[in-house]
Amino acid sequence: MERWTEEGLSAGTMKNRMAHLRWWAEKLDKASMVARSNDAYGISDRQFVTNVSKANTLQEAQLGRLTDTNSRLSLELQAAFGLRRAESIKFNASFADRGEVLVLKASWCKGGKEREIPIRTAEQRAVLDAVRAYCGKGSLIPAGMTYKAQLDRFKHQCSVAGIHGVHGLRHAYAQARYQELTGWRCPAQGGPTSRQLTPAQKALDRAARLQISRELGPEREQVTAIYVGR
Repeated sequence: MERWTEEGLSAGTMKNRMAHLRWWAEKLDKASMVARSNDAYGISDRQFVTNVSKANTLQEAQLGRLTDTNSRLSLELQAAFGLRRAESIKFNASFADRGEVLVLKASWCKGGKEREIPIRTAEQRAVLDAVRAYCGKGSLIPAGMTYKAQLDRFKHQCSVAGIHGVHGLRHAYAQARYQELTGWRCPAQGGPTSRQLTPAQKALDRAARLQISRELGPEREQVTAIYVGR
């Protein structure tokens, strides 16, 4: 559901896909694997862009409760670059850090497509330098551990620290980038909606959304409405 929501699929499309999944489950004599009601997956009603911010930020008090440096650095990468959780855990600075741009390896990314994110701020540079200093040429998955094991540790660390809704860090990144690229706050932060923009502003709005979609992945302008509103 999280992936379909992030891809901007409508509730109707999700329901159709669930129907196909139920059909296959029945053919495999495993109908119980898929709930009979879409309510169980939170897609009972059609979804609309609400222009309500779901952004989240990291608090120093929360970070101070983390005992695993790898998990802390993964969180800081998510906040600094809008990375997905999996990308931040698989992250290898020796590969990704190209000076002025961050290159995410295809195998880290949802959909298996490599993408680039500009390195624009001193804060981003500081996070990358910290990751490189700690991991050297390795990734944020400790030597001898699997991705699944580190993911479980990451989840536990976040739970103990009281850090919830880490996907909201991507929302915060997208909203900050929107304001940086357009000069005004996004609809999810109380800025003007698309109907209130002038033709010139609409052109700038679209250019900003396309850029944000490239940085977040997938490269679909309509997906940005989930993060910044419409």
